[in-house]
Amino acid sequence: MLRLEPSPSEVTRDAVEEPALSTVRKAGRVRRGWAAIWPRLAALALVLAGWQALVWSGWRPSYVLPGPAPVIGRLLHDLGSGDLPRAAGVTLQRAAAGYTIAVIAGTVVGLAVARIPLLRAAVGSLITGLQSMPSVAWFPLAILLFSLSEAAILFVVVLGAAPSIANGIISGVDHIPPLLLRAGRVLDARGVALYRHVILPAALPGVVAGLKQGWAFAWRSLMAGELLVIIANRPSIGVRLQYARELSDAEGLLSSMIVVLVLGVAVDTLVFGRIEQTIRTRRGLVDQSG
Repeated sequence: MLRLEPSPSEVTRDAVEEPALSTVRKAGRVRRGWAAIWPRLAALALVLAGWQALVWSGWRPSYVLPGPAPVIGRLLHDLGSGDLPRAAGVTLQRAAAGYTIAVIAGTVVGLAVARIPLLRAAVGSLITGLQSMPSVAWFPLAILLFSLSEAAILFVVVLGAAPSIANGIISGVDHIPPLLLRAGRVLDARGVALYRHVILPAALPGVVAGLKQGWAFAWRSLMAGELLVIIANRPSIGVRLQYARELSDAEGLLSSMIVVLVLGVAVDTLVFGRIEQTIRTRRGLVDQSG
């Protein structure tokens, strides 16, 4: 049997080309990573510079409006002491619990309203009205029903997030081309199968947009709740904000606000940003030629 062996020149060329290609790929990844990072670093630098310039202007005394350096120093101290991570853990646990309940409730209501015309006529506008209500307006009722408890906070978080999620699902289903629904029925997709294989995949961009907006409402509602409902032995970011205000601790107040901002941006970027990027990539909406 004739056996073809690669020539020494071909082996040498492959041995040279493979490391070169690997180097080019690594360089491309570094360039893409830097292209994604440097605008954020530049924006952060501008914010810090503007903040410091405002402090130097003397608009407010330094004990009322401290500069970036003392606030960042306080933030690092609180992180190192463990107090701030514990408070952030309590807040994130509440956010996860309330948002999970809101996702379940909003999904069920949104799918039902989107597919049942009578139900839409009855409560469709009510969902939008609930979405437009400020979260703080629910707290007197929440405290009346559940006193100063975890249930009161979760009640407001769910009511703040669920209508947005439901509206996102309704909007996503409304924008499904009727041709897809007819094609699904022709392929004998009925009931749960129609929702699983046709409706939800087609409505996915609108659903994700609703989930993202629901998270924003849930996070805002939670911060308001922790400022108003203080539970003993349950330190949270909201409690830290409230105590810092009462003690006129501007550095502690601003450092806690930075944590709230960072956590909100992190969830939006690492969770919803990646989900949106995956959907766009799979649907061919991202130009990957560069």
